[in-house]
Amino acid sequence: MAAQKVFIFDTTLRDGEQVPGCKLNTKEKIELALALEQLGVDIIEAGFPISSPGDFASVQEISKIIKNATICGLTRAVQKDIEVAAEALKPAVRPRIHTGIGSSDIHIKHKFNTTREDILERAAKATRFARNFVDDVEFFAEDAGRADNAFLARLVETVIAAGATVVNIPDTTGYCLPHQYGEKIAYLYNNVPNIDKAVISCHCHNDLGLATANSVAGAMNGARQIECTINGIGERAGNTSLEEVVMVLKQHSSLNLYTDVRTELLNPLSILVSETMRVPVQPNKAIVGSNAFSHSSGIHQDGFLKESTTYEIMTPEEVGAAGSKIVLTARSGRSALAHRLRQIGYEFDRDAVDVLYQQFLLVADGKKEVEETDLHKLAEQYVPVG
Repeated sequence: MAAQKVFIFDTTLRDGEQVPGCKLNTKEKIELALALEQLGVDIIEAGFPISSPGDFASVQEISKIIKNATICGLTRAVQKDIEVAAEALKPAVRPRIHTGIGSSDIHIKHKFNTTREDILERAAKATRFARNFVDDVEFFAEDAGRADNAFLARLVETVIAAGATVVNIPDTTGYCLPHQYGEKIAYLYNNVPNIDKAVISCHCHNDLGLATANSVAGAMNGARQIECTINGIGERAGNTSLEEVVMVLKQHSSLNLYTDVRTELLNPLSILVSETMRVPVQPNKAIVGSNAFSHSSGIHQDGFLKESTTYEIMTPEEVGAAGSKIVLTARSGRSALAHRLRQIGYEFDRDAVDVLYQQFLLVADGKKEVEETDLHKLAEQYVPVG
């Protein structure tokens, strides 16, 4: 069977920007939108137009300059929201309105103080209204992760019948376990008669550290759009990380799923987003962290130097990283020391390395990391035994 495409919906400029202190101006949003288009994402959620004049302007300006990706504007299931989003999206080559409402009983009771039947009516009304402005309408069933599956299926059927082209099944609070989220998507495919008329989308949050795992589980069970952000930024603990989900699908070809993302641009864009939004990337972050291709344990270093695939399942070049690094610490071994010495121009035989290694350990025990200057001193002070 031919591999199937998973559409990448990037919400760095909308959900990612909701991180406290990460507010972007229009110029910054345009720069990131252009980079996202170059990366190869399919949909860029540019903002929430009714939320502020600045967000309206950003969505409008991005709509003018992006030619390949779909430009999406978020709304509530409110007529005025939808009208404002439609106005902001007018210049877009491929506009999409993203509207929706809560689907869990927790949201229906405590957020909206209403009934399931009223939610169905409001969802259908908002979807139909949005279709007056654009052909591409995405509906989000907020808090679907905690929603009753039978009601969720009715809601999905209702909005597809009303004209939704994409239906988003958010795990808004990051509550689901991967098998639960996957089963939820499978349930919808088995219980919504018109589900073939729309793309099902995953929008997973990372409150329990499971956003990427849940999104992949969703895709494995039929979802064909994944909503994510660069570096996994977003509300609270963040969203599904774009770079993670893209590389999971690339590494696991047996899933028979692919994206159009140019993976060699992942690291450069990660750096750009981090610098623009002023949010550091944790060193051990998968794919784009500064330590993602660093090796400091002697056992790992020895294996890596013999054959890189012993400890790296992808190459740094695949994701645009500078290269693998052998970091020298007190846990490093002789092979790593010899390798680093060769890199800076010193060639020693095995006996010499044995002697240097004992001196190296004395230095390493007093430092977090042995630097190149330390290696020069060790090499220059070496005196052969006998």
